[in-house]
Amino acid sequence: MAVSVRMDPLLEKELELAARRQGITKSQFIVDAVERALGRKNPYELLMALKVEEQSAAYKAVGEAFQGEEKPYATARSRAAIVKKLKAKHGGRAG
Repeated sequence: MAVSVRMDPLLEKELELAARRQGITKSQFIVDAVERALGRKNPYELLMALKVEEQSAAYKAVGEAFQGEEKPYATARSRAAIVKKLKAKHGGRAG
């Protein structure tokens, strides 16, 4: 169902920027905000549901299936590479 909403240009620009930061459309941003306002999408409840899911046997089985595999994003290695580039760019002042 389509709904029209009138808002001042500054608010619309803030909406556009916020949606862009989240990588979603303005429509999806508005739908998410309305769902939260109506109590249909509670971030705390979503987090608690995820924590319960993490304890399930199926979730653990997937984790075990990939145990020992190289992770696609190695945080420590990536951090070291970034620090090295920053030190090279800024003459070793990054600390």
